[in-house]
Amino acid sequence: MARNMGHWAHFLFVRDLDLKQAPQNLVDLARTTAEAMGYELVGVQLISRGNYGKTLRVYIDHENGITVDDCASLSHQFSGVLDVEDPVKGNYELEVSSPGLDRPLFEMAHFERFIGQPVNIRMADMIEGRRKFEGVIQSAAENVVTIEVEDGSKIELPFDEIDMARLVPVFEKQAKR
Repeated sequence: MARNMGHWAHFLFVRDLDLKQAPQNLVDLARTTAEAMGYELVGVQLISRGNYGKTLRVYIDHENGITVDDCASLSHQFSGVLDVEDPVKGNYELEVSSPGLDRPLFEMAHFERFIGQPVNIRMADMIEGRRKFEGVIQSAAENVVTIEVEDGSKIELPFDEIDMARLVPVFEKQAKR
């Protein structure tokens, strides 16, 4: 006997498993295209989705912020470059996005730029018995990122072993009226 289970909404929530930068040739192509259009290239990811193909995600920024039209313009321009250069084998989807409030950090220069800001970091391997760290960036030099964690201690994290890093958004509390 068949039962009517009704209609259920299906959602797929995908978390970035790895925020490591894409291969350098893709980063260089994206940087050249983005900078020619007046944007800052924040980072590029090439994410394999198993049987679902790949996603090429490009993060851009601008001093005046990023709009949907900015993303569409860069997507159109970069698609043409990708068609000519053909650096990604197989099927893939191109996504162009602003970095958002929880901005990903791909390079040592990003950590240097955001010293004093809170960050979530996931390491490739265990350090001091754990892989996940949340704290405030204290320094970024000589391939080491130092953060101050909640108890006030400082932890040095080798940049090359960072799997993923994102800023933690800070919202100012509104003054009571």
